Amino acid sequence: MIDYGKEMNIVFTEEQLQQFYQYMQLLIEWNQKMNLTAIVEPKEIILKHFIDSVTILKYIDKNKTLIDIGTGAGFPGIPVKIMRTDIEVTLLDSLNKRIHFLEEVINQLRLKNIETVHARIEEYGKNHKYRESYDIATSRAVANLTTLSEYMLPMVKVGGFSICMKGAEIEEEFSKSQKAIDILGGKIQKVDTFILPKSDNKRNIILIEKRKLTPSKYPRKPGTPSKEPLYN
Repeated sequence: MIDYGKEMNIVFTEEQLQQFYQYMQLLIEWNQKMNLTAIVEPKEIILKHFIDSVTILKYIDKNKTLIDIGTGAGFPGIPVKIMRTDIEVTLLDSLNKRIHFLEEVINQLRLKNIETVHARIEEYGKNHKYRESYDIATSRAVANLTTLSEYMLPMVKVGGFSICMKGAEIEEEFSKSQKAIDILGGKIQKVDTFILPKSDNKRNIILIEKRKLTPSKYPRKPGTPSKEPLYN
């Protein structure tokens, strides 16, 4: 991890390295009894999960609140929390088994100011206690950009950002997402394309600023954003 970090101008402390190692051990152990990840080789976990997750750190100012939507095995939320104790993190996932795993990781790593939420984002996003209350929403490998925007933008306060983590090919979904992002109150600020260090893995990070309140009918009921994306 240290060598990867050097290429990204990220320095890991001994405590952080130990936490990442514990996290990896728990991921491998729990993955034998439930499906958390298809990536099981330690080197692959470090690059494609841990390093990939921390690529968003430079977009996050100090003392922000962040919700990781569809966090799965905790990516990118837990690596972000390991690296940045100043950030308050909420990990949201719809599968209770994953929530149990995440709580075990949080306890074992002694992470503070991080919580888990077992919910569908379409329902959580309707709760006025949480809606438009986060500085940042992020998500990794959950849905196409149009659907993802309907999940993320309702959670972000005006002036905040959605940080969308995508793979290599985004041209088509990027062009299709423009109308939805506008309807939902967002505006694309930038797209960063890069290669993960010491690999040929191409990534895109799309930064969407929340410019205005999201209309109250979004997100729509569970399943609708993915079945009927706001293309037209």
